[in-house]
Amino acid sequence: MLMKRLPIEGKVDFMSVRMFAFALSAVALAASVILIPMKGLNFGIDFAGGMLVEITKPEGAEIEDIRALANELELKAPNITEASGTGANAEETFVIRAALPDEDEVAADADTNADESAATDQEIDEAQRFIDALEAAYPHSDVEERDWEILRRDSVGPRVSNELLQAGITALAVSLIFMLAYIWFRFQIAFSVGAVMALLHDVILTVGVFSLLQIDFDLTTIAALLTIIGYSMNDTVVVYDRVREELRKYKKMPLKDVINLSLNKTLSRTLLTSGTTLLALISIYVLGGEVLRGFSFALIWGVVIGTYSSIFIASALLLHTGLTRDPEKLQSADEIFSKS
Repeated sequence: MLMKRLPIEGKVDFMSVRMFAFALSAVALAASVILIPMKGLNFGIDFAGGMLVEITKPEGAEIEDIRALANELELKAPNITEASGTGANAEETFVIRAALPDEDEVAADADTNADESAATDQEIDEAQRFIDALEAAYPHSDVEERDWEILRRDSVGPRVSNELLQAGITALAVSLIFMLAYIWFRFQIAFSVGAVMALLHDVILTVGVFSLLQIDFDLTTIAALLTIIGYSMNDTVVVYDRVREELRKYKKMPLKDVINLSLNKTLSRTLLTSGTTLLALISIYVLGGEVLRGFSFALIWGVVIGTYSSIFIASALLLHTGLTRDPEKLQSADEIFSKS
């Protein structure tokens, strides 16, 4: 029903504003490249290492009291924030982050050299030591109905956090390489250049926004970036398929007009897919709580920027990458294999 109400085939001249879009993207990319090393990323404990404890607010406790407790325990670089829950039974929460002692400090505390098990014990001890202190300061009046609860508890050592960061960067690089190979195999090199440039554009701008807003950058953000790559590529492939079909049909039509025609023919599908996806993601962002906020924000931004890049980057670059109208090169992989 909704599909019938949307225009089946619009007449928007997307390519007439491509130079403005290129300039806008160039400025945004340059700003991101400058901002990321200058301001840095707000790494979560997955990449920065440390401990994180999230609790519901104990009765009578204020954020200054929790900070005083953390200072009493001499936690390393403590950072305590207050957050509001979501939903009908929303509760206020405290999020406590602290760095873990370095391996040298662990070794100094122990009589033997620091090893992996010693580091792990120290991670557990730091988090447990803080929780024990909380329970002593704010004892539960009833064992069955606790006055406050531990919502989340994580600890990651420095060595593990470095390994996770390297693994995340590797995952992003490998995904981009495989996407390039897929587009090159399915279409032709002119298509693959535009697709990969669009993917790099999406990833760099997303990381730039995380640096600007200092949102937690952790493993869930890497998962969101990989999802953005997949979503953006899917959108781009739909448009590229239509471009290839229209090139076969209109052999003498100017390439600019063919791309505009293809984008307009896929516009209804793009609006519906992006719109329904955004509705779900906004719900997660609003109702999912602090833990899912960074992940859902990255996906919301990714859907918007992915839709933009598939139109104004991936498609527009076809005018500048030497796209050929050779019927043999416009064949899909399925058609090539069916003839052989």
